[in-house]
Amino acid sequence: MGWVKELGRITLAAGLVLALMTAAKAADAVKIVMLGDSLTAGLGLPAGESLPAQLEAALKAKGHHVQVINAGVSGDTAADGLARLDWVLDPEAKAVIVALGANDALRGLPPTATRAALDDILGTLASRSLPTLVAGMAAPRNMGPEFSAAFDPIFADLSTKHGALYYPFLLDGVALVPGLNQADGIHPNRAGVAEIVKRLLPSVEALLAKVS
Repeated sequence: MGWVKELGRITLAAGLVLALMTAAKAADAVKIVMLGDSLTAGLGLPAGESLPAQLEAALKAKGHHVQVINAGVSGDTAADGLARLDWVLDPEAKAVIVALGANDALRGLPPTATRAALDDILGTLASRSLPTLVAGMAAPRNMGPEFSAAFDPIFADLSTKHGALYYPFLLDGVALVPGLNQADGIHPNRAGVAEIVKRLLPSVEALLAKVS
């Protein structure tokens, strides 16, 4: 039975080598942190169907060696994202996608407060030389024209100010489309997330091009 033990040792050794190679490969991946709220966290979806997960899969399918880190917390406002920015930034992160503001608009928070928090977030990322993509948001039209006029330009303005890439509306092609959203009419379903990924992908590839 000595050969059985030897075979077991060989199998174990091969497994350890494979595990080490897998770990090394993961360590070499370009890490992108996606800072957001429930739209990022994947509320109502299995983990493998969240926006970061589907985005990572799409990038890998195009040959990019990446890891998209899900730093979304349901219910977060821009101020909440700012408060946890330091501890969600992976020390090895090479780029960041900022996808905050939806809850600010839904709650009718003062656009000046949203602007200030996002300004601080983008200023911090710029100071660390982290390439950043801002995924914009639009105020619900029932908030009134004055609110929309103050809220909607925030994302483009701050992207320009801090030299970040800008994607105008995270929910482009998905908002208010019943077949692409869950029963609440707010959070995308799996197909809705896939549509977001398809539209967002070129901007994320442009972000990767900025990673040194």
